[in-house]
Amino acid sequence: MVSTKQPRAGKGGADAENSNPEKEESCQAKRSPSSPQGGPKKRSAFGDITNAHKNQVVAGKKEAVKVAPQRAQRASAALMVAKNNEINLKKSTKKTPPTEAPAEQKKDPVPEEPLPAQVRKLSEGRQIPGVEDIDKEMLGDPNANAEYAREIFEYMREREERFILPDYMEKQPDISGDMRAILVDWMVEVQENFELSHETLYLAVKLVDHYLVEVVSMRDKLQLIGSTAVLIASKFEERFPPCVDDFLYICDDAYKREELIAMEISILSTLKFDINIPIAYRFLRRFAKCARASMETLTLARFLCEMTLQEYDYARESPSKLAASCLLLALTMKNLGGWSPTLEHYSGYCGQDLHPLVKKLNFLLTYQPHDKLKAVRTKYSHKVFFEVAKVTPMDMMKLEEKLKSC
Repeated sequence: MVSTKQPRAGKGGADAENSNPEKEESCQAKRSPSSPQGGPKKRSAFGDITNAHKNQVVAGKKEAVKVAPQRAQRASAALMVAKNNEINLKKSTKKTPPTEAPAEQKKDPVPEEPLPAQVRKLSEGRQIPGVEDIDKEMLGDPNANAEYAREIFEYMREREERFILPDYMEKQPDISGDMRAILVDWMVEVQENFELSHETLYLAVKLVDHYLVEVVSMRDKLQLIGSTAVLIASKFEERFPPCVDDFLYICDDAYKREELIAMEISILSTLKFDINIPIAYRFLRRFAKCARASMETLTLARFLCEMTLQEYDYARESPSKLAASCLLLALTMKNLGGWSPTLEHYSGYCGQDLHPLVKKLNFLLTYQPHDKLKAVRTKYSHKVFFEVAKVTPMDMMKLEEKLKSC
């Protein structure tokens, strides 16, 4: 896997800076093929131990043979019904010729209905002077939902206010912030080995935090909570999520199937099945599109954002503000300018609002110890991710000067 992906994703320098992020993002869709170090002993990603895929293929073939004659019968029956309807329609038209409408009705024009409020708001927002319409290029793509992109992210901004985390560690007598960091580090490795999307990882961490807000847990159940959160997030985000046996395997059979299913029920019922929680990763992609950032710059911002997953102090930051601050720091480190009017318009934050968090992120990048919690740094040290983890952090004084000049 490493030999097939490295030449394609290892493009750096000027070519990578001018490349199209929409196309190159597919290279990171299933994350680094390198296996992170220090992971659990067992990994279901190394092989399908459940034979679930084989059973599905065999069953699919058998069903296809049985269903084929039924489909042919249905098609012939539908054809007969269509012919009968056509004959009946011709008979009815001969018996009852169409009558012309009165002349008075033809003279009155039909009044045009005004545009809906959402459409008017969208059209007016795209005509703001000095602000680029970043969705204009994608209007012809039905998969981009460009007509509703602004409304979607405005809704997410409103929704993220409902999921601001309190300081829940105060009421957890057996769990600390360091234990949470170790758990998240392990979840990053699980995401790598299962080749899950980044959205799944971010959502799983959110599920763990919001569950611990409501439930007091012991340390021996913490890995069960983390693995179950990844399972729930996989069902929500992935097209082909791993099965329960896979998660039992990566936990080295420390838990039983009944415990994992019971924890899944507990998490969903505690959160009242409201698990569509806004995450920083989606805001980051949106803001990077506003900045016309290259894939390498976006990956650097992702590295900064993923490092904050392990830090409990950043768990209470709003996802949109965290994503905007990570992007601003990445743009500053790459000497690509500051916070443009387009970014300010779409993000809702001005540059001055982000400066304190940007400095805090640079401090984390500079002084985070490298001997512990290596999963994120090892992941982003790979060529697939442009080796952004090896970038030298900015000096705090130079960062202060650049932020003032922007």
